Amino acid sequence: MAGEKIRWGIAKIYASKNNTLITITDITGSETITRWSGGRVVKTSRLEGSPYAAMIAANKAAKDALEKGITGVHVQVRAPGGHGARNPGSGAQPTIRALSRYGLRIGKIENVTPIPHDTTKKPGGRRGRRL
Repeated sequence: MAGEKIRWGIAKIYASKNNTLITITDITGSETITRWSGGRVVKTSRLEGSPYAAMIAANKAAKDALEKGITGVHVQVRAPGGHGARNPGSGAQPTIRALSRYGLRIGKIENVTPIPHDTTKKPGGRRGRRL
């Protein structure tokens, strides 16, 4: 890749316990190049958040991005955050690894999980969620 110009994009990965969403945009973030999720590549809903589904979805997203001229990506990983989990689900790491293995150059990797500095009231009421 010496002397070859890299066209950068942004890979936004939302990894929760139940699903993994992969969106690749141009460098400004305004135009979406491709969008894939774990739910699009597996048959049952219980497998949507699995590392395997994330890997397959990332391969398809990388293929689309390379076809449209994106050769490198900066990765933004996001967990549910807020009242939800602060750390990404099990699909985040396999997604980044699959993007790299498919041939995309990985620039910087950053965590963009929204963490409240002061929060609104948690759902469930004073005595919690009663079953």
